Amino acid sequence: MTIRLGTRRSALATAQATWVADRLRQLGHDVELTPITTFGDTSSRPLSEIGGTGVFATGIRLALHRGEIDVAVHSLKDLPVIPEPGLHIAAIPVREDPRDALVARDGLTLGELPSGSVVGTGSPRRAAQLAALGLGLQVRSIRGNVGTRLGLVADGTCDAIVLARAGLARLGQLDVVTEVLDPLQMLSAPGQGALAVEVRADDQAMVSAVAVLDDDDTRASVNAERAVLAALEAGCTAPIGVLAEVSEGDAGQTELWIRAFVGAEDGSASLRRSTSGPTSRAHALGEQLAAQLLEDGADQITALHDGPRPGDPPTEPPGAGARNRPPAASTPASPAKPTRPDQPAPERAQ
Repeated sequence: MTIRLGTRRSALATAQATWVADRLRQLGHDVELTPITTFGDTSSRPLSEIGGTGVFATGIRLALHRGEIDVAVHSLKDLPVIPEPGLHIAAIPVREDPRDALVARDGLTLGELPSGSVVGTGSPRRAAQLAALGLGLQVRSIRGNVGTRLGLVADGTCDAIVLARAGLARLGQLDVVTEVLDPLQMLSAPGQGALAVEVRADDQAMVSAVAVLDDDDTRASVNAERAVLAALEAGCTAPIGVLAEVSEGDAGQTELWIRAFVGAEDGSASLRRSTSGPTSRAHALGEQLAAQLLEDGADQITALHDGPRPGDPPTEPPGAGARNRPPAASTPASPAKPTRPDQPAPERAQ
């Protein structure tokens, strides 16, 4: 039997799918890639306008539902937190480094960029955290594949751009990185750097074939991160950063440490909170951290309800499944500092 593995057509998506395919081949399976074009790939509008959450996954999921493919590979951060009926994430393989990376002119780091420098990103989360740093940077909204975005620095349109380090690593382009951003400066998107390998829930042969790729620590981390997102009722375009990491606790036991950021996109207000606990309570810890954020005013800082919600009007063609909710009113709250000690300083690329 040949496993038909569905993926978006972009270079990054293909690289991710090929990574999964190669591991399935090592287990003795025949695998062929099936490229699929999604609504998110064909639209040039900002993600915050077309729904954000799910716009890259919907077309692939439809192909999986229809039986046109057997396995789908997604960037986990692109998936809605609400499970898709009839489908099952059978594996979340070991995660790439989830941090964000700066690509700047002249090899500059974030702190070396002069005030007024133009930094490109398509992410409200990154824009909010850049503004909160108070460096006087001008954030420009950009879209396009990795090559297109890198070109904006090369041609002088932007002084720098911020991308996920994981994507550059999978494309073999880490040499362009001028700084890997410390989570104290920039918390990543929930699920960033992780892949979701999805199958039909009733296809037990595929569930069994794929499940061996699952990594327990990665699954616990991203489950906690996505629990924060779900409890805040936010979509992937909301200015929210969450990072969960499995580490050794004070008593030598394994624990999960979760940090979260919620901020106004203009940098006028922000919250940073953290919590920790056993990995077995990953989902509950995420909900606990979200409750703390809400108690401290997260819902007053920014419009959290920006993702697709049941009953919202469609922003894709009929059957595509994307939803979008208008932003709610917001009022600023007081900034807060992380509750854990400082971590190592930002890493400069070699």
